[in-house]
Amino acid sequence: MRIRDIMSHPVHTVRTDDSIEHAAALLADNKITAVPVLDNAGKVVGMVSEGDLLLHRVPADVTSHLWRTAAEATESRPKTVAEVMSSQVITSLPSEDVADVAKTMLNYNVRSVPVLDDGQLVGIISRRDIVRSVIRTDDVLAHELQHRLDEYAGGQHRWNATVTEGNAIVDGVSNDEAERTIVTVIARTVPGISAVRLMAPTR
Repeated sequence: MRIRDIMSHPVHTVRTDDSIEHAAALLADNKITAVPVLDNAGKVVGMVSEGDLLLHRVPADVTSHLWRTAAEATESRPKTVAEVMSSQVITSLPSEDVADVAKTMLNYNVRSVPVLDDGQLVGIISRRDIVRSVIRTDDVLAHELQHRLDEYAGGQHRWNATVTEGNAIVDGVSNDEAERTIVTVIARTVPGISAVRLMAPTR
């Protein structure tokens, strides 16, 4: 399964000069934990998370309000996303295998990874997206695969799809090897299917 199959798009983003308050509201309103940061040219230059936004807003010394003036406290607080974002960004490609990206997320302790195609932001993949893809039941996978096959066949039921432990079996006669290849590709694009086996030969 490839990243393109389960990534989220379009992607919520912020700019380097956006305010901390704007970024925080975006995360809260959309129930997400992090977003890519873009420069004025639209290039990904960082990631900003809930933790980044809170880090400088919660004082390390809880008694600082007793000895710092309001002006000093306000002056020391960051105001823009550029001041708090993480500039070391782990990215992925749409064609990468989900398992490889999941391993990278764990190794670098990140929860969201921007997906770039030729340097352009085309999606984002999160741990939640990956978890959703692996907990889908075989019945759900078989139903979705059957729907895609019937749709490809113009509404006809030319193939019968079953899924066991993520492994798909497609039974039905294909016109030629090219069509068998297409059916295989269709099956592999269903998030959660790990292997595909075509039972019937060509005509």
